[in-house]
Order: sequence, then structure tokens, then C-alpha cells
Amino acid sequence: MKNSFFSKFMPKEPKFYPLLKGLAGVSNNAAEQLAVFINNNTTEGSNAIYQKVRDLEHQGDKLTNTIFEELNTTFITPFDREDIVALANRLDDVMDEIYSCVKRISFYKPKHMPPEANELVNLILESTKYVLLAISDLSVLKKNPDNIKEYCNKLHDIESKADEVYQKFIIELFETEKNTLELIKLKEVLNVLESITDHTDHVGKIIKMIIVKYA
Repeated sequence: MKNSFFSKFMPKEPKFYPLLKGLAGVSNNAAEQLAVFINNNTTEGSNAIYQKVRDLEHQGDKLTNTIFEELNTTFITPFDREDIVALANRLDDVMDEIYSCVKRISFYKPKHMPPEANELVNLILESTKYVLLAISDLSVLKKNPDNIKEYCNKLHDIESKADEVYQKFIIELFETEKNTLELIKLKEVLNVLESITDHTDHVGKIIKMIIVKYA
């Protein structure tokens, strides 16, 4: 239901804010696990991290489903239903891609993780923190639109940096890696790492649209 003149005077359900914040928090926790895994530059302990991230992915799915269920029973929402759905889906995509990356590393067991993997995972961790900050401030959107915009701008900057890191890595990989199997493994893992920042940037774009409508 779109906001009408009368709906502005009706109470809006605040329950979506903690649900969305919880979903962003799950992704941030998963990114922390991914960072520990990759920055250690070893596949030791991969099973434990895989289990933790899988559990977080399940938590994310439950939160996403709860958001959709609440939308079906809520008359007045804080902002358009379409925006809430888009935001929940994109946040879930971030979590899914982190889980996908951990699975690939655990299953493929590459012989080494290149420095670019460390760079990308640190950018991912930074981006999920900005997503969490932006989502956390949605409940006070009218008071802090500039802060939220800045967080979203940071997400776009991070995505651009990650794209540069990935492109440089691919060029060097095809020039230096002689083992075809390792080349395929590393290319796929780094591709997923880069795509995570694409998804966080998409979250930022959705939030910017919400700011335009409601700030």
C-alpha cells in the first residue's frame, strides 16, 4: 500500500527495523568469519568456519522469511512494501554470497590464497559494517539522512575498489599461474568475493531510494 494522506497519520509498525538490522548483522558476522578464514591464509579450521557461516545463513533465511510474513499481516509499513522486500532480498543475497564463498574455499581447498583475497575480504568486512550502520539508522531516517547517504556512498567506493583489485588479480593470474586447476579455483573464489561488494552496493542504492522518498 502506497503512503496516502490518511496513512501519514496512522501508526506505522516499527518491527521491520530490528528485523532488517538483524539481517544486516548476520551478514556482518559472516563476513567476520570469512575474514578470519582468508586472512589466516590457510584452510585449517575450514570446517568449523563453514559450519558457523552455514548457521548464520540459516539465521538470515529465517529473518528474511519473517520479514515477508510480517508484510502479509501489517497494514501500515514504515516505507513502501516494495522497498522492504527489495532491501530484505539484497541483504539475503549478501549473506548467500558469503556462504557461497566459504563453501567454495572449503570444497576446493586451494593451495594458497593470494594477497588480493585478503584485500577483497577486508573490503567486504568494511562494506558489511557500513550496511549495518545504514540499516541501523533507518529508524531515525528523518534525523540522520546525511549520515546514511554517506554510508551508502562508502559502499559504492568500496565496490569500485574491489572491482579494481579483482581486475588486476585476473590479469596477473592468467600471466603467472601455470596450474590450470588452481587457476580455475582461484578465479572462481575471487569472483565470488568481488560479487559480495556488488551486492552491498546494491543495498546502498536501495537505501538511497528510500531516503529520496522519505527523508
